[in-house]
Amino acid sequence: MLAIIGGSGLSQFSALEVSHRRRARTPWGEPSAALTFGHVAGRPAVFLARHGDAHSIPPHQVNYRANIWALCECEPVGIVSVAAVGSIHPDLRPGDLVLPHQIIDYTWGRPSTYHEGPDSVVTHVDFTEPYDPLLRRQLAEAATAIGALVRVDAVYAATQGPRLETAAEINRLERDGADVVGMTGMPEAILARELGLPYAAINVVANYAAGRGDSRQGVSLEAIHDVLDRAMERVRAIIRTMLASDD
Repeated sequence: MLAIIGGSGLSQFSALEVSHRRRARTPWGEPSAALTFGHVAGRPAVFLARHGDAHSIPPHQVNYRANIWALCECEPVGIVSVAAVGSIHPDLRPGDLVLPHQIIDYTWGRPSTYHEGPDSVVTHVDFTEPYDPLLRRQLAEAATAIGALVRVDAVYAATQGPRLETAAEINRLERDGADVVGMTGMPEAILARELGLPYAAINVVANYAAGRGDSRQGVSLEAIHDVLDRAMERVRAIIRTMLASDD
């Protein structure tokens, strides 16, 4: 079973032939939405809407620990996280797809580990390579199979949100080496690592980041929705193709 987390632009996964939904309970509270089970290309899958079914939970208030825990209890082979991002790198345009290979975390105040509390011991987890290489390769091969162009070497900057960044902040992220910016990549990735779940992300470039391209004077939120609607069809096709080719 593959677990899929949908972000902005993907609150439902239309490629999923739904069998049932289940509301999960975890030691960390309730996940963002009920888990939706079914099949994609004949293979079992479970889908979770990161921001809730009505897209009502902002990035800094997502219960990431409950989300990842609930998916882990489904015993998936891995998690594919789908999220919208802003483009910092000049070669990335709205509508482009990205498989990031590294993360820089600028978030704060978000519960980001399962190893805390009175009965826990200090636990350090290796995070040198935050995304699972096999899962990334499978996604890249599926993209190639359907002729979808995907950038496979990008650094993801995770910011706090829910506001968008200033132009000066984007300049700083660029100096730090970031190629795209989003608000949900952390602590999602490290929580999956703590539970031993392979995790990879597909980012959809929804807009140029502040001060870049046609966002030089401001970001058009209306245009973002149109871009996401078109790009998510390719995302669904990539995941469907990956599952269909899974041996």
